[in-house]
Amino acid sequence: MTLEYMDTLDRVDAYWRAANYLSVGQIYLLDNPLLTEPLRPEHIKPRLLGHWGTTPGLNFCFAHLNRIIAERRQDMIYIAGPGHGGPAAVAHAWLEGTYSEIYPDVSQDATGMRRLFRQFSFPGGIPSHVAPQTPGSIHEGGELGYSLAHAYGAAFDNPGLVVACVIGDGEAETGPLAASWHSNKFTDPARDGVVLPILHLNGYKIANPTVLARIPASALAKLLEGYGYRPHLVEGDDPAVTHELMAATLDAVFDEITAYRAGRTDRMPMIVLRTPKGWTGPHSVDGLPVEGTWRAHQVPLAKVRENPEHLAMLQAWMRSYRPEELFDAAGRPVAEIRETVPAGVLRMSASPHTNGGLLVRPLALPDFRDYAVPVVEPGLVLTEPTRVLGRFLRDVIVANPRDFRLMGPDETDSNRLSAVFEVTGRAWNAETLSTDEHLAPGGRVMEVLSEHLCQGWLEGYLLTGRHGLFNCYEAFIHIVDAMFNQHAKWLDACRDIPWRRPIASLNYLLSSHVWRQDHNGFSHQDPGFLDVVVNKKASVVRVYLPPDANTLLSVADHCLRSRDYVNVVVAGKQPVLDLFPIDEAITHCTRGLGIIDWASSDHDGEPDVVLGCAGDVPTLETLAAAALLREHLPALKIRVINVVDLMRLQPPSEHPHGMSDLEYDTLFTTDRPVIFNFHGYPALIHRLTYRRHGHAHLHVRGYKEEGTTTTPFDMAMLNEIDRYHLVMDVIDRVPGLGATAAHLRQRMSDARLRARAWTREHGEDDPAIRDWTWPAA
Repeated sequence: MTLEYMDTLDRVDAYWRAANYLSVGQIYLLDNPLLTEPLRPEHIKPRLLGHWGTTPGLNFCFAHLNRIIAERRQDMIYIAGPGHGGPAAVAHAWLEGTYSEIYPDVSQDATGMRRLFRQFSFPGGIPSHVAPQTPGSIHEGGELGYSLAHAYGAAFDNPGLVVACVIGDGEAETGPLAASWHSNKFTDPARDGVVLPILHLNGYKIANPTVLARIPASALAKLLEGYGYRPHLVEGDDPAVTHELMAATLDAVFDEITAYRAGRTDRMPMIVLRTPKGWTGPHSVDGLPVEGTWRAHQVPLAKVRENPEHLAMLQAWMRSYRPEELFDAAGRPVAEIRETVPAGVLRMSASPHTNGGLLVRPLALPDFRDYAVPVVEPGLVLTEPTRVLGRFLRDVIVANPRDFRLMGPDETDSNRLSAVFEVTGRAWNAETLSTDEHLAPGGRVMEVLSEHLCQGWLEGYLLTGRHGLFNCYEAFIHIVDAMFNQHAKWLDACRDIPWRRPIASLNYLLSSHVWRQDHNGFSHQDPGFLDVVVNKKASVVRVYLPPDANTLLSVADHCLRSRDYVNVVVAGKQPVLDLFPIDEAITHCTRGLGIIDWASSDHDGEPDVVLGCAGDVPTLETLAAAALLREHLPALKIRVINVVDLMRLQPPSEHPHGMSDLEYDTLFTTDRPVIFNFHGYPALIHRLTYRRHGHAHLHVRGYKEEGTTTTPFDMAMLNEIDRYHLVMDVIDRVPGLGATAAHLRQRMSDARLRARAWTREHGEDDPAIRDWTWPAA
């Protein structure tokens, strides 16, 4: 080893010690950041929050990766998978100077160091995770399992980028992370970046040993080789020896990455880093072992303010990093440390890839009106909405070959988006057989039977400045409820961070929905994701229920153009009636809701009843009910209102799309019965409208957890959203109709019985119901 190389490793070690010092200071200190005087209780935070155990390993990785970046001019970002690695990422950004550039009050000196320490996990400060406030981060890490999926999402279509992903061994026990290892089968060396997984085995979770740290090393190597990686082991607790091994390993790994990019190998390298949990921290506290055990997970010295022995141990711990060698008298990192930092945007904390809004470009979108279905007379022709959308998405892919991907769990064909395969394949870089179809290393469609993985890929892709769409069966999007929560919270937090630029929205297309999962049955029937979505901040979430093909086109175009939202679009793949010519569809979607004039009969006065609807099947049944009422009760004045943008039902004080009370009252009235037929659970409509003046007159029909394998119309009858039950509702709720329309009510009840009997005898719906269209004028 040359003197120059030893000097380089000394600088890496200094950077590591500085980062560890800053990390400990963030967890413990309010004041006295450079230990210029003995620590006193008043220098310590009253509430000690944060996690030490994983932090020194992260700092070790950052220090060594910086050397590679500087020497090789390598474009690189990191993903910090361990759940509470916040102190490390913040320390790294401050040492690189990025933190002070973005937050000038946290200057790179003693004053700034004090503020850096004080703000961490402190009221009015920053979170303990690698949060949106942390420069260089795209992965918060509070909820475990998603780091590797995010890393691959960031690498897709980023051919010069290396994404270093540190995976905690606790996180490695989660299902999403276990599936994520297979992401290497979906990368194309010619057009994608490279992910470098660093599996950090420090042996423990919160209170238990970790599985991968306790299986034999040979078995772990075979497991990772089976996943398709070439693992390199770095192991040790002696810093000097471990620095040498890590440096040599990274040199070998990046030579292998060069070979992988050149097509000389089909295996990506990875590193297994085995170091003690809480490395360089207290060896024991109160007679119990800490370093290398689960006790190092959070705050090793928990009673520093009240226990003088703990206070002395903290001071000795921090002085063990020799801060006088790391920071000058003014608190600025010494030159030897500053010189290890890569220049400009090569700093991982300053990479534009980690602030994707700096890189995002508007999609080149074809004119969606060119894909519209002709509607000469509304309500007469049936079309599969998502099949029409598929043709639009096909041409979106053609026009955006490097920054748009369609993701989903093996359901692109099933959801009738098949037209995309006319221009692209499914991304696939594993074995292919002659019987396979539409597989290609550079495919723009990404299918894997893990909703977690699809979501993680797309989040990483969006956060680094690209666009995409996630299509999924409605019932199974619940699998990513928690991931959606995390992303929505990230977007909400970013709205208060001026340097975080807007990114493309996360767009969900939910099809094969509750009302047309009659063949798969009860397990596939659940519209409850909408309830989860509406829980999030109104500034972030949008929910759309286009009732036909042309409204779906208009909504999709809007969503693909939007920024910083989560857009949820629910649209069926089965034939539904074409209701709106394209120009009217655009107007209807722009309003978000509106009266369907041709289905209403209240043009010359106030309505006797309002029939509201949201969702394609509920809208169909509402229209059929309106037709029956117009036929049998021609004097009844009916107003039919369709809702596309669900958030329009709220007041503007609750959601930016909300309508004023005056507008709502004009449409729905304040004193007339409103029968609302809804795609999801009825309580959601009540929740959105409970402040409205006419809420006492609102009666909502929707999914009430009645399902089985049956026919589509029987499914509607089970949940009482069918046309006959809606007519009965009108008779029951319009004053005076109960007595005068008793015969009609009985006929509607009998029609339900006949429809059910038909299904039991024929195994399908009565053609008169199945093929119903709006009565011709």
